[in-house]
Amino acid sequence: MSARSGLNLFIGILVLLFIIAIFKYRPISTTVFIQEGHVGRLFGNTGSSHRGENESDWNYLVGEEVARLLRNRGIEVVTSGASIPYVNSKLAIAIHFDGSNRPCSTGASIGHNGTSSAKDMSRRWRREYSSFFPFKWHRDNFTKDLENYYGFQRVSTKKGFLVLELGEITCYKQMDWLKPRLKQVASKIAHFIIKELKR
Repeated sequence: MSARSGLNLFIGILVLLFIIAIFKYRPISTTVFIQEGHVGRLFGNTGSSHRGENESDWNYLVGEEVARLLRNRGIEVVTSGASIPYVNSKLAIAIHFDGSNRPCSTGASIGHNGTSSAKDMSRRWRREYSSFFPFKWHRDNFTKDLENYYGFQRVSTKKGFLVLELGEITCYKQMDWLKPRLKQVASKIAHFIIKELKR
């Protein structure tokens, strides 16, 4: 291969890599973004598990049901697993179930990025879910813990991005109560999102 051919090949590869980078980091625009926590992650923080149940499976099931319900109402939705793309959306929700080394020491909680709109939205979600979920809640100290949550750097929203911990999968009482109600949990989230989009 001549020097000129080698240079042309090198330039061609650089152009191709540049095009791939543009598409990889180009933000996706949607009305609602749903992140299904830990889904697709094979090592590292793969989520909690208990008695053969995996948090990531529950996150996926609930997230996909929320997306289905919203799409049935004509709402544009993008979902992802643990690998979050760059997204511009009106509203974003991350789906999680908590886990603990001390079973039954946690429950539901809400994380957000500290904006006033996200705080207001988190209070409304807590009211909504409290009427359904019969177990305990964390105090609202969760925001501090999630200050550097990687999703907040990748997702830009108009109304806010909430990280919903929907109950403790490592607590047998909560797990046994939640397992047959996962579609109801998804319905609650979808109903909440629809109301928030109308605000």
